[in-house]
Amino acid sequence: MDHRFDVTERFAEGAQFIAGSLRGGTSGRTQPVVDPATGEQVYSYELAGTADVDAAVEAAQGAFAEWGGATPGERSDALHRFAAALAEDAADLAFAESLNCGKPIKLSTEFDVPGSIDNAAFFAGAARHLEGKAAGEYSADHTSVIRREPIGVVGSIAPWNYPLQMAAWKVLPAVAAGNTIVLKPAEITPLTSLLFAQAAQRAGLPDGVINIVSGAGRDAGERLVGHPDVRMTSFTGSTAVGKRVAEIATGTVKRLHLELGGKAPFVVFDDADLEAAVHGAVAGALINTGQDCTAATRAYVQRPLYDAFVSGVADLMATVRLGDPFDPSTDLGPLISHAQRDRVAGFVDRARGYATVVTGGEIPGGELAKGAYYRPTLIAGAAQDSEIVQSEIFGPVLVVLPFDSDDEGIALANDTPYGLAASAWSRDVYRTGRATREINAGCVWVNDHIPIISEMPHGGAKASGFGKDMSAYSFEEYTQVKHVMYDNTAVVRKDWHRTVFGDRA
Repeated sequence: MDHRFDVTERFAEGAQFIAGSLRGGTSGRTQPVVDPATGEQVYSYELAGTADVDAAVEAAQGAFAEWGGATPGERSDALHRFAAALAEDAADLAFAESLNCGKPIKLSTEFDVPGSIDNAAFFAGAARHLEGKAAGEYSADHTSVIRREPIGVVGSIAPWNYPLQMAAWKVLPAVAAGNTIVLKPAEITPLTSLLFAQAAQRAGLPDGVINIVSGAGRDAGERLVGHPDVRMTSFTGSTAVGKRVAEIATGTVKRLHLELGGKAPFVVFDDADLEAAVHGAVAGALINTGQDCTAATRAYVQRPLYDAFVSGVADLMATVRLGDPFDPSTDLGPLISHAQRDRVAGFVDRARGYATVVTGGEIPGGELAKGAYYRPTLIAGAAQDSEIVQSEIFGPVLVVLPFDSDDEGIALANDTPYGLAASAWSRDVYRTGRATREINAGCVWVNDHIPIISEMPHGGAKASGFGKDMSAYSFEEYTQVKHVMYDNTAVVRKDWHRTVFGDRA
């Protein structure tokens, strides 16, 4: 790839971006950034401490009056320039994302980067569309008006699986609505968040509108969520950590958006296109090496198709090419870290005691052993209540179970604490219609699994959290609805005053 750069040189000043400048952290602790494909360190920096969070919130607070007071058109123009700046940086963003996360370069260049640019363009348009009920005399003597106003400083925490896209999903609706933001990326994947903020500055967004604090959750994250000047928290990550975020946020009664774990069902009815379902399952299970909260993780296949589905998925998984993320032919990169690889392997090894590993289930040898690689894995014969079926694994592992009746298939799909995403596979519109109504998830795909678009919302139900990313629904969550009511009578003593003092006039 031609567009590589020296990470240490690019971020020599540090991995904190506050009030428009890169700077070092103040925690006194150093964080390595590791290429998971090789295990080699590519950068190190000093983590943000609480003082850095305070400085970032102060910068955001200082920028709020100007940015929040700008017209929707002015904010829209700035975001259109931002989208253009991201497009100019596309090659650098793809390189940094693949280096830091081990993503195959074809995934970074064809999914992560263009999706983030499209998000910027979408929210540039959304900035000019403030929805509200029509002004009118809902009371005979008054005119009511709805205002949508920015909330203030937003504190967001993003995960390591999609650092660039999560930066976009957190930052763009917030600033489009007139808020300013402090984003804490995962401390192991800060690179593209920093590039993202620098592109915004180059596009002319005022200093302090977008700030990045690269720090640990226990220090920087908890300080950001609990900061009294942060008026909204948006968090994407595990359900367990989401519970902790919610506990801290309640201390200052701030608005909260949580996008948490998932265990997406992939329901294949007996009239489905088998070949399409097999291809969809492999793609949906292995995207981003399975490190996707909407990835297909539980395939429920109606019994007439079950054996052929298991065989087809195993055969197709065996063709998936593991390798150097920068090789255009590589299909599957490493997991984010050796620790995550070992966690995934632990789930699979424990499952051997009660289920069958049909294919995969191993760490590759040779050159790939240096990285955090794990082979695509298919497991059959597990019980519905087993760990491998119920727990979020976050790796290239698909579990397949049979079902008999449609009732059973939908019941099994709903039988986890999560409700983020799902898919239903059938040629029968009534079957898929029922599935979309009855599967309890924030998104249900029909005869596909994974695609997302900027115009439509992403978010879950049950233990998968609440609130939406992307779309106008997300934009509205970053606004405060205010009702303004004007008296139209100019009468000094209103008729309703008698309920408080005196008699009817």
